[in-house]
Amino acid sequence: MARIKEKTQINKLNSNNYRYERKFNLDLMDLKKAENHIRQNSKMFKEIFHKRIVNNIYMDTHDLSYYHQNLIGNSFRRKVRIRWYGECDNLISSPTLEIKIKNGLLGKKLIFPLNPLSFDFKRSNEKIIQIISKSNIPLIVKNDLKNLVPTINNKYERKYFLSSDKKYRITLDSDQKFYRMRPINKFLNFSYFDKKNVILELKYNKRYENNADSITNQFPFRLTKNSKYVFGIKKLFN
Repeated sequence: MARIKEKTQINKLNSNNYRYERKFNLDLMDLKKAENHIRQNSKMFKEIFHKRIVNNIYMDTHDLSYYHQNLIGNSFRRKVRIRWYGECDNLISSPTLEIKIKNGLLGKKLIFPLNPLSFDFKRSNEKIIQIISKSNIPLIVKNDLKNLVPTINNKYERKYFLSSDKKYRITLDSDQKFYRMRPINKFLNFSYFDKKNVILELKYNKRYENNADSITNQFPFRLTKNSKYVFGIKKLFN
């Protein structure tokens, strides 16, 4: 009962920040062609920020329950990861812990800063868990993550676009790389590179749902269920 109560309390954090995330797998579409479809949309999307490398270490239970919940399509599910940006240097100065909570078609993300992480390709999974335990994040979150272990690491290039009314955001991910993680001497082993597929994601607050179809109907690609974590697990563990 205590564990259920903790999870309920965590799920209520930032309960008003739910948003929609519509994902499209562009298969073998050229990245430049995908960008053209975004810029030609009537919502007048423009590139913001700058292209950067996104890195993730995904956490799951020993029996991969988060992965299986996604596969069977549970309406309520979670995803836990450590994220940072840029090349994988020896010292990652600003990693964050992210808990993504999915409730039907809506989702939200809880973000907690972590202590610097030494990424030297020899650090064991136990050391990564120690980073979480020693960081200044809520105790209820630490307790909830005690039974999780690192499973895979992935990285990809991401570009960002924003509509002219600033209500809708698009991310475009390409050049994906996946690495399997095990609690043995080598930090990373067994990899899979996907340099062909492009993933487009449309993100917006739930109050803007009524006009979202006017954006997606202009795209020549189909809405799909796409999870980088599920994709990586299938490629690395099968």
